Amino acid sequence: MADPDLSSPLLPSQPSDPPHLILTIHDSLSHNNNSSSSNRESCVNHNHQNSHHNNGNSIINSSTKNPYEFLGSKGLEVCGSSTVDPFLNKTGRIEGLYEWLKLVVCLPVAAVRLVLFGVCLLIGFLATKVALYGWKDRQSAMPVWRSRIMWITRISARFILFSFGYHWIRRKGKPAPRDSAPIVVSNHVSYIEPIFYFYELFPTIVAAESHDSIPFVGTIIRAMQVIYVNRFSPPSRKHAVNEIKRKASSDRFPRVLLFPEGTTTNGRILMSFQLGAFIPGYPIQPVIVRYPHVHFDQSWGNISLAKLMFRMFTQFHNFMEVEYLPVVSPLPNQKETAVHFAKRTSHALATGLNVIQTSHSYGDLMLLMKAIESKQEKPSNYMVEMAKVQSLFHISSLEAVDFLDKFLLMNPNPSGCVKFHDFLKVLRLKACTLSEEIFSFIDAEKSGTITFKQFLFGSAHVMKLPLFRQACELAFAECKSGGNDYILEHELENLIRPAIPDLNADEVHELFNLFDSDSDGEISKDDFNTCLRKNPLLIALFIPCLLQKGLPETCDRILEEVV
Repeated sequence: MADPDLSSPLLPSQPSDPPHLILTIHDSLSHNNNSSSSNRESCVNHNHQNSHHNNGNSIINSSTKNPYEFLGSKGLEVCGSSTVDPFLNKTGRIEGLYEWLKLVVCLPVAAVRLVLFGVCLLIGFLATKVALYGWKDRQSAMPVWRSRIMWITRISARFILFSFGYHWIRRKGKPAPRDSAPIVVSNHVSYIEPIFYFYELFPTIVAAESHDSIPFVGTIIRAMQVIYVNRFSPPSRKHAVNEIKRKASSDRFPRVLLFPEGTTTNGRILMSFQLGAFIPGYPIQPVIVRYPHVHFDQSWGNISLAKLMFRMFTQFHNFMEVEYLPVVSPLPNQKETAVHFAKRTSHALATGLNVIQTSHSYGDLMLLMKAIESKQEKPSNYMVEMAKVQSLFHISSLEAVDFLDKFLLMNPNPSGCVKFHDFLKVLRLKACTLSEEIFSFIDAEKSGTITFKQFLFGSAHVMKLPLFRQACELAFAECKSGGNDYILEHELENLIRPAIPDLNADEVHELFNLFDSDSDGEISKDDFNTCLRKNPLLIALFIPCLLQKGLPETCDRILEEVV
């Protein structure tokens, strides 16, 4: 045996093209997942008994009471933020003499590659137009003769990959037969994977509706009998799942390809999975894509598409590896939830990639983009692992972005923290005992400042309380008088003055304007509920009224029903 060196594998390589395996990942990680989930719940829903201290910067008494206890809250603790940024491209800037020299040398090559890219895209587009011409029944599988014409587009796609510097692509394993795995899932790092899979598998893909309007590309993906989905529309998501099930169940259609992370990452982590691929309950083949690199990170994270394409054109060669993993099947002889099926599949992918799994999702990308748009110094501080937040509090990504809009109005410092007086200014409150209690409730670490994650968790926690909705209903009923279906400014003042006794007329007017969203001089029930949903912390203003009207007894009754 030859002397080993650093590049030699520790284990001998296996014979190529082994027979297809059906991999069953058993429930060994279920207990860990359940226990960690339980820990996350307790982390959020209970007080941190050892954090009642003052570090010198706080102006809030750490012993203040919980202003939401009357709604059933036992206090709030926010788990520490993840230090992982799943969207960070570490080579977004061109740095180093080697990179600049390579760029200059490759500029003529980039021009040739750009021409090749344009010609191949045009040929593929024209071939696709021919294949689609006169085809009316788009709900049925594409006829064989039209699929054969699409081979021109598929070969064009391979030349497009060549133009981007992927002269050869290393493969490990091979695609399972369609009848063994009608659904394929893959990690998503760049726009390169869809091009590769189009050439390699010609699958039916699931894509955002916005992709249909992309010039040239929209026409080509329509030929793949794409399943469009609006991720923010429950009816659209339900329709997409039904289409996945319909097309996966019929061998007349090609296999279905999904990127369950829902967006691209930097490939160094695996984000939480959407469940669309797993609800139908068919066997799934996971596929791993890697982009080994030294000088140029090919991930499409926090970098523009134009810049990423330019960097690809100016590389000598870009490396890409594709590994087909064994098929993951639903557990036999037992009903398995889509959540558990997704966990087993993501575990197989994460193990193959040798990366960690996080609770980030597309919602975190939305928060990151909002923070970048507002020119925050450290935009990654505003990611909250949105999949975990949705699981705990059942709020959507769009609602989280609305809370971030509110938080950014509070003038966060470069570290992403907000001080007491800025917090009060945006919520139209004044410094008083109740305001201190509200701020201290969110400031779980008692540092005198709050982060966006604390603000979001605190707001979502209050909205999730069993009596929040009933409290909103009762508060509105007590505010209005004379049989009216609206609240006037003096009526609002009368109700909140017991909570903040020294409010002046201007401060009352500011609060009234906050509730009067349509600025018609009166607060309708819809105005009232909308304001409290956007600013749930303000329900504390109505504590005296709610306590007088017997809410504690109602609270006990409802909590007993919930338990």
